[in-house]
Amino acid sequence: MKKKIITVGAILFSLLLGYLFWPSSNTPQMAGGAGHAIPVGVMDVKNESVSLYTELPGRTVPYQIAEIRPQVTGLIKDRLFEEGSNVKEGQQLYQIDPAPYQAVYDSTKADLAKADANLQSVQAKNNRVKELLKKNAISKQDFDDSMASLAQAYADIAIAKAAIVKAKIDLDYTKVYAPISGRIGKSGVTKGALVTANQSQSLATITQLNPMYVDLTQASDELIQMRKNIESKKETLVELYLEKDSAPYAKKGVLQFTDVTVDQSTGSVQLRALFPNPEGLLLSGLFVRAKIETDAVESILIPQRAAIRGPDGQMRVWVVDKENTVNLRLVAIEKAVGDKWLVREGLNAGETIVLEGFQKIAPGAVVAPTYAEENMKSAMNMLSLQGEH
Repeated sequence: MKKKIITVGAILFSLLLGYLFWPSSNTPQMAGGAGHAIPVGVMDVKNESVSLYTELPGRTVPYQIAEIRPQVTGLIKDRLFEEGSNVKEGQQLYQIDPAPYQAVYDSTKADLAKADANLQSVQAKNNRVKELLKKNAISKQDFDDSMASLAQAYADIAIAKAAIVKAKIDLDYTKVYAPISGRIGKSGVTKGALVTANQSQSLATITQLNPMYVDLTQASDELIQMRKNIESKKETLVELYLEKDSAPYAKKGVLQFTDVTVDQSTGSVQLRALFPNPEGLLLSGLFVRAKIETDAVESILIPQRAAIRGPDGQMRVWVVDKENTVNLRLVAIEKAVGDKWLVREGLNAGETIVLEGFQKIAPGAVVAPTYAEENMKSAMNMLSLQGEH
């Protein structure tokens, strides 16, 4: 029963379209030979503001990558993060055994105390030497030796202080912190493992995914024209598509011309765009497509179904003149814009072209034009009313 209703509805819709597109006393027609005129659906072409886009392939790249390595040698006492979790900059990740470094730190503080005590003794002796020199009770050589000992004591203080600073740095390095915020991967070591300062193997890797870079590939000969088209803009927005025919990524990125690099082997140019990624939907290494608005022009757009590709590969449209006579005209197509063609040459605003029914016409034929879009809307409205009853 349901199948019969659908079939009847389709038949009614077809009959309705035929009725609307066939000239009658109620159908407004242009002047000229209505009795022998061939019914066609038409549209008037007009200039429209058209945004031109360039689509480029690309790949997502982390904003920052930090490989964590120890800066002191020792045993791993503890791992303080969960693998695969998000960590914050400054968060402690590992604890290396601090005992040897604590001992060195305490020893350097003792050395400073010893050097300070020696300095006080040398200063007191130097003061007595000065008094004796005034009375000529000692030689000039004894005075010089005393001054040298005093200088050495001050130097020992400076050395001891520097040793404390170094020991404190090494002690602090037993706590390994996250240098950036991001997602931390698998740990390369376990509790009890011996690590060495600046070893080649990383303890873990942190990847910052917010924001996220997208590296785009473009032919180098097209880059100059793109830069000319968008150089007047404060910033160039980029729309991202994660999968073919999918909806665009919710947040737009910004093209960064400062990060242009050229691949010398292929001659292609690497552009870089920066995208917000607060929810972490963009993962590292994804292949994506980027859509960049490169220009905005006033031009003519026609539905793709209005253009006919000839055996020579060139596009033509049927143009209706003021006497309702049709003729084929060659048009130059710039590019596809959605489901329409952007016409570079061959049509002027205000001219009328055939959209439907051109299978029945030939050059010089007289037609009875009706506006195709208006007829389609009327047909859909009448079919909707038919369904309500």
